[in-house]
Amino acid sequence: MGTGLSEAHQTLMLNHLRGRVRLQTDGQLKTGRDVAIAAFLGAEEYGFATMPLIAIGCIMMRKCHLNTCPVGIATQNPELRKKFTGLPEHVINYFFFVAEELRKIMAELGFQTVDEMIGRTDMLKQRTNIKHWKAGKVDLSVILHQVPLGENDTLFCTQEQDHGLEKQLDHQMITLAKAALEEQKSVQFSLPIFNVNRTVGTMLSGQIAR
Repeated sequence: MGTGLSEAHQTLMLNHLRGRVRLQTDGQLKTGRDVAIAAFLGAEEYGFATMPLIAIGCIMMRKCHLNTCPVGIATQNPELRKKFTGLPEHVINYFFFVAEELRKIMAELGFQTVDEMIGRTDMLKQRTNIKHWKAGKVDLSVILHQVPLGENDTLFCTQEQDHGLEKQLDHQMITLAKAALEEQKSVQFSLPIFNVNRTVGTMLSGQIAR
């Protein structure tokens, strides 16, 4: 989380582009304190994976790819799936604890919103009481460096971006595939694709899944 996030945030700041981008980070986020540190380093969105899995019963057997998950999470085996005991409330309860801890940290430091915390590396200080011969030599000054704010700069995303979704080729494809989508009839069509047409078929596949 730390080095890549900090570097991305600082680079955007140096190029006066931070207000146009939302930064998301993940990687071993577990607690409200982790979220606070991520925010101070420049992140606005936070990805959780392992801990919500633990909350619903994952025991980290590392067999997700083998279809033999002993607690019935990462498997299609009906006998193993019977062992799954997780509930959505378990994950909800976990995130309530994360939010409560983050709220306490914010109150202690005088922040009312998460946006106020973003990019505030001045709120982080490297420990100096580390006696380990190797860890004691780690220098975090580059990660904790704060790029000076320019006249029109912000520390977090303030500009909504228009991704041009209404112009995507997929809308035309969905219309042409209406018979297939609604009546399961075979359809065939040909359309020109240019380099400005990105992720062609994504919205269509969403309609097929729906």
